[in-house]
Amino acid sequence: MQSIHPYRDALSAVPVRRDEVEVLGGRTAFWVYGQDDAPHTVLAIHGFRGEHHGLEPVVAHLPQVRTIMPDLPGFGETDPIPGRRHDLDTYVAWLHAFSDLVAPGAVVLGHSFGSIVAAAAVADGLETPGLVLINPIGAPALEGPRGILTRLAIGYYAAGARLPRRPGEALLRNGLVVRIMSEAMAKTRDRGLRAFVHDQHRRYFSRFADRDVLHEAFVTSVSHDVSQSAARIDRPTLLVAAVQDDITPISAVRRLAEVFPRAQLVEIDGVGHLIHYETPVPAARAISRFLDEPAVSGTR
Repeated sequence: MQSIHPYRDALSAVPVRRDEVEVLGGRTAFWVYGQDDAPHTVLAIHGFRGEHHGLEPVVAHLPQVRTIMPDLPGFGETDPIPGRRHDLDTYVAWLHAFSDLVAPGAVVLGHSFGSIVAAAAVADGLETPGLVLINPIGAPALEGPRGILTRLAIGYYAAGARLPRRPGEALLRNGLVVRIMSEAMAKTRDRGLRAFVHDQHRRYFSRFADRDVLHEAFVTSVSHDVSQSAARIDRPTLLVAAVQDDITPISAVRRLAEVFPRAQLVEIDGVGHLIHYETPVPAARAISRFLDEPAVSGTR
């Protein structure tokens, strides 16, 4: 089925420009959406294997927000960080440095793997008036309702790392495997929306620098979760969670919300780990309300 971008009109109304900056010795590409004089600025961090396009459906419904979205190191158009393993410490150091250079004082937003990075950075002292986590990874990956699939994924990424380089890269970029991942995560029964989700994954899910970066990032994603940082985050926090999320069950996110000193939880029914693609409108509404709260906006 031909894919039609369901959020194209809303997204086309949002001005956008591309820029880049050197961070930790590597070139970071980033995009700025919205007006420079918008009342709120959000620094948004995408999920594993993705890049900035993934969060665009949410951005399309935040017209009063200036959103700065970099590609994570080693993904999309951003270089890997030279001389470092792409572990959580490296991603946190990168986010600190990028924020200082480009988006000081912005509200920090992270989706999925980006929620791990964003939460760890804020717990490590990244200055922000508030934190937004979409589809937060709230518990160890192997404890989720699809722990068996996580173990299969561990074997898949390990095989890609151990094979000779060319067949290893081919395995990790294999279109059929990407489609299986996409089918497993999509919950919508709307054929047009499913076609859009699969097309987005086909276009952007294999834009990683090389298999080494991908494997290191994957190991990081399954070795950490937001619960490791939550208690040390004293900023207002919004969790936007999916009731049918197979990566982190909603029961685990409800427990996670109790660990944060200042968290609120918004649950979206009828969607899984792809809130950003399938239900960006209610997510954007929750984010807008959060940004307007006095504790986050600085108003009284």
